[in-house]
Amino acid sequence: MPSSGNHTGNHKRSERGFSLIELIVVLVILGLLAAVVGPRIFDKLAQSKQQIAKIQIKELEGALSLFSFDVGRFPTTSEGLEALIRNPGNLEAWKGPYLNKNELPLDPWRKPYVYRCPGQHGDFDLFSLGPDGVEGGEDENADVVNWK
Repeated sequence: MPSSGNHTGNHKRSERGFSLIELIVVLVILGLLAAVVGPRIFDKLAQSKQQIAKIQIKELEGALSLFSFDVGRFPTTSEGLEALIRNPGNLEAWKGPYLNKNELPLDPWRKPYVYRCPGQHGDFDLFSLGPDGVEGGEDENADVVNWK
């Protein structure tokens, strides 16, 4: 029977919860983990958005090639990428739509892709302005382009 007294004492001790010091230590550890892991997660997110833009640019390049095969030329800058989903000016040779979408895709930063034909780097230039929305840029703000 003396053990029931000890049992009661242990039982009260387990009900008291965590001390303020213990909670602060846990919060400091969680803060340190967030400081170490957080930047890596954001870096991976930025890299994945650039990869999505590269994949979308390849898809648009394929559609532009099909347009060129049918029509005999790439869409002009004024016709733009819209020519891939709607016949620009009732071209007889147009056999589109050349994309499996009713609307042109936006880049991962929710901005339209830039298209120029004739291009400064090839038959046409096709690129995303990246997260900063301005032509040029470096590192995570670099444009995602079809000519590199």
